[in-house]
Amino acid sequence: MKSDTPFSFETDAADVGRRFDHVVTLRLGTQSRSRIGALIREGWIRAGGEIRKPGYRLKSGDNIEGRIPPPPPTLLTAEPIPLTILYQDRHIIVIDKPAGLVVHPAPGNLQGTLVNALLHQCPDIEGIGGEGRPGIVHRLDKQTTGVMVVAKNMAAHRFLSRQFKDRRITKHYAALVYGEMSAAAGTIRLPIGRHPVDRKKMSTAGRRGRAAETRWTVRERFRGATLLDLLLKTGRTHQIRVHCAAIHHPVVGDPVYGGRKHHTPSGTVLERCVKAVDRQMLHARQLGFLHPGDETFVTFAAPLPPDMQAVLKCLAEER
Repeated sequence: MKSDTPFSFETDAADVGRRFDHVVTLRLGTQSRSRIGALIREGWIRAGGEIRKPGYRLKSGDNIEGRIPPPPPTLLTAEPIPLTILYQDRHIIVIDKPAGLVVHPAPGNLQGTLVNALLHQCPDIEGIGGEGRPGIVHRLDKQTTGVMVVAKNMAAHRFLSRQFKDRRITKHYAALVYGEMSAAAGTIRLPIGRHPVDRKKMSTAGRRGRAAETRWTVRERFRGATLLDLLLKTGRTHQIRVHCAAIHHPVVGDPVYGGRKHHTPSGTVLERCVKAVDRQMLHARQLGFLHPGDETFVTFAAPLPPDMQAVLKCLAEER
């Protein structure tokens, strides 16, 4: 449905008792649920001629009417920031995110982000998925590298977002961690929430942690470090970094959860090989999902970044 086009429809028996925002989202099929919720709260969409809350449970006879206003002008600017594009079509664009690139703007930081680069690469992406984060359905930390998928239209955004929410996305990471893992594989099941003292950090010790699961497999062993393949079954903030730190094998170079001094004894091979590392050695190496176009399962992979390859080569030469 085009913006600013009035619409109306009658509720049927199947709609009775269902959430107002959910029914409108399904009926229109062109807007995200969060966008519909905002428009309901602002009075653009009404049920039974009244302004309702998004969670209002529809009743028989609650005819729905409204219109979708044009998206507000964005303060974001398109920037010709180079992107490594792994794949793109009219539905999605898949990139290999470099270290140092923030995914979306924040107050005081409206330039130099992945979103700014996307606005230059895909001008039609503006307004998809919410102001400030057009097309974004998931994110990687600023210093984490690897595969990311971005939606190029609203239908694709909704389709991908649902898969992330339902945990149907396969996410494989490569991480170099401190210490020599004794087992060949394992699973970390520890809840993750805000740190009880430092609110900028996440922790497994908080009172309101949410269930989180990380499965790991050893890919290669070195003196003082281990290369892991990690499969995320959930997608909590800083999940891999927090989970690895919790089992006393933090990600090499992690400035927040790493404890570099404790894990790199002076004069060791490990110290020499990681002395130039200035970020966490964490890479989103593979991403699999149902394509929003034909719903076939697709997989995209990105090679390890040069800095991570250099560290692994150094460690391998001294093994």
